Amino acid sequence: MTPIIQAVLEEYHRRTVEENTLMDSLSSEQFDQRIDEFLLPIGPQSGQLMSLLIKGAQAKTVVEVGASYGYSTIWFAEAVSETGGKVISIELNKAKQAYAKKQLQKAGLLDYVEFKTGDALQVLSELTEPIDFMLLDLWKRFYIPCFDLAYPKLSDGATVLADNMRYPTAVREAADTYRAHVKSKPGMDSVLLNVGSGIELSRYKTG
Repeated sequence: MTPIIQAVLEEYHRRTVEENTLMDSLSSEQFDQRIDEFLLPIGPQSGQLMSLLIKGAQAKTVVEVGASYGYSTIWFAEAVSETGGKVISIELNKAKQAYAKKQLQKAGLLDYVEFKTGDALQVLSELTEPIDFMLLDLWKRFYIPCFDLAYPKLSDGATVLADNMRYPTAVREAADTYRAHVKSKPGMDSVLLNVGSGIELSRYKTG
């Protein structure tokens, strides 16, 4: 990883520390009202893990569903710069996506990302290329519908990761429902990893 990319990630990390301090001072109602202001990133441990998985599998088409301010996008774009692939980054919020574009430009990684603005279900339904790697990191009620749209498009050996499987605890019931759903699908092997906020790591294998 180049010093320029590391510097951009450190910028995200500093902002996260500042925001965590602010969030600790807010009531739950205030937080809910201001949630779109915050990065809420996957964090460096999860980023490193996903980067290694992409590089190890030589994944070419990486799809992130719920990019927020682009922290995970930096990790993915850096990974596909080595695999010769691309990132398809899906985000509903235009302001968040604009911020992500600026950060990727700063990191020298913008050319590795294809941005899709809009409803994740609509975007996923329109994708035609096989998916080698996918991250689900949006409202938890959309995890299963998004997975079901992507499932027929998974390449042999594809990896699907879902964030926030353990934390925050308020979403744990929805997370457990998602985990059970994935395991019920033919060809899917899945395991819960105690990394970051909890990651469900699932792999698709034909035959």
